[in-house]
Amino acid sequence: MTSVEPPEHVRATFGLREVSPVTTGDWEGGWRFGDVVLSPVADHARAAWSAKVRETLKVDGLRLARPVRATDGRYVVSGWRADTYLEGIPEPRHDEVVSVSLRLHQATTHLERPRFLVQPPVAPWVDVDVFVAADRAAWEAVPLRSLRAGGTLPSADSPDGQRSMELIGQLATLRKPVKTPAQLVHGDLFGTVLFAGTFTPGLTDITPYWRPAPWAAGVIVVDALAWGGADDGLLERWRDLPEWPQMLLRAVMFRLAVHALHPRSTPEAFPGLARTADMVRLML
Repeated sequence: MTSVEPPEHVRATFGLREVSPVTTGDWEGGWRFGDVVLSPVADHARAAWSAKVRETLKVDGLRLARPVRATDGRYVVSGWRADTYLEGIPEPRHDEVVSVSLRLHQATTHLERPRFLVQPPVAPWVDVDVFVAADRAAWEAVPLRSLRAGGTLPSADSPDGQRSMELIGQLATLRKPVKTPAQLVHGDLFGTVLFAGTFTPGLTDITPYWRPAPWAAGVIVVDALAWGGADDGLLERWRDLPEWPQMLLRAVMFRLAVHALHPRSTPEAFPGLARTADMVRLML
């Protein structure tokens, strides 16, 4: 996500009127104002929820960006949120990111399911609806049937999009019921954990899903294998996680559904996903 500079009234409401902004290059299009980062918000409810959780959440071995409230107490102002700045950049330290996931989700087991996670995607679609639909596709009995029935399924008319849909249908037949309970998890940790030398890893946001914790680890592994240059041994090194092959299966179905449904997907992203799907299939 890229953004224009935060408006003056937003800066003033967060008490940042006298500080000059600097683009961060990441933070989802954020702008740094000294020790504070202003970032554009794609979904108000999710941004406010994340801020409220990060305000008090404590995770061993993890630096969390804490929200900076506006002068009137709000977490989000005119589509912008403010957080404490964390040093670091994403690095291909994939096993460490999985380890972060496990520690984070030990700390989030007590969180309740937000109401917005129960709501179905609705037309006209925005980015968050794509990920909601893809998540459901990986878990419902017939992938994307509810969207087809409602007439809201976007067309996956590119060759790689069609191939993704075919793979989803094939992989769905390999699913078995899982017993690991669902909880609040961060479903997009790959490429968002910040590393800075010997500092503990940092995290700027939480993207919420209501799924088993090993599934979130599986999404990291799928992303790392498909696009992050991870070695194939990453699959086996985390085999002790509960119901691991089934979690990986649903993780790769989720990413294939995102690829098929997202309007900004590119054909170059598909081969890595297809290869990862083949590797997961061999584990079942």
